[in-house]
Amino acid sequence: MGNQVEKLTHLSYKEVPTADPTGVDRDDGPRIGVSYIFSNDDEDVEPQPPPQGPDSGSLPDGGDGPPLPQPQPYDPRLHEVECSVFYRDECIYQKSFAPGSAALSTYTPENLLNKCKPGDLVEFVSQAQYPHWAVYVGNFQVVHLHRLEVSNSFLTDASQGRRGRVVNDLYRYKPLSPSAVVRNALAHVGAKERELSWRNSESFAAWCRYGKREFKIGGELRIGKQPYRLQIQLSAQRSHTLEFQSLEDLIMEKRRNDQIGRAAVLQELATHLHPAEPDEGDSNLARTTPPLGRPPAPSSEEEDREAVAH
Repeated sequence: MGNQVEKLTHLSYKEVPTADPTGVDRDDGPRIGVSYIFSNDDEDVEPQPPPQGPDSGSLPDGGDGPPLPQPQPYDPRLHEVECSVFYRDECIYQKSFAPGSAALSTYTPENLLNKCKPGDLVEFVSQAQYPHWAVYVGNFQVVHLHRLEVSNSFLTDASQGRRGRVVNDLYRYKPLSPSAVVRNALAHVGAKERELSWRNSESFAAWCRYGKREFKIGGELRIGKQPYRLQIQLSAQRSHTLEFQSLEDLIMEKRRNDQIGRAAVLQELATHLHPAEPDEGDSNLARTTPPLGRPPAPSSEEEDREAVAH
């Protein structure tokens, strides 16, 4: 389940951001790291247009037979991966499909506008595409990282036809004030390419709302044991845990899982966990972890999912 790497750009130490312009997290001290920039994920993928012709439900050549079935509507429970993220023993992110939860319901861009307030994080989703995040700044507009540039767009344009939702509660960090979130976003409009400090739209939007340098490229040293764990829910009672040395690497893997879809992720894990009948005493097997939302116990046998080598 490694990340797809197409092009690499190396940053020197002097180019690596070591502190946020708003002064957030000063008490943590600088954590300088040199990172490699992978080609942006959602910036290289365009939404696919609705199917045309016979498969779209219309009649071919003006025929009078029954129309073909329409494509199924987007259902997060079918396409997205239920997961939690832990920093050591603290849960810092959770996407849950628990009964009665409406947090992951999606809306058309026009209806989504009625639910947004300045400072909100918005996520646009569609099957087989990376989720695209943006910061709502008011007046029907969002600021988002798209195609290696931070842009100010109308929400309906940024959606590119995808359904969306407000995702303020996925990350569990304490948010900045709405005015600070909007200020962070607007201050970077026009930044592009090597001026950017974020790998993808999610990292940029989350940094605007929480001000934590962990969302930035090179915001953390990648040394020692991996402190981040991505717990993927396989069933009601079973989950599998992957380890990472930085939050940005974990986010890349989490986003890739959403892009390939739940079925493909479960298939990958099934192949990885049970490639063949293991020999007696083989310890290179994934373990069953606690249900979603409970921190998995550390283990030296966890697979190293670090996406960047130093």
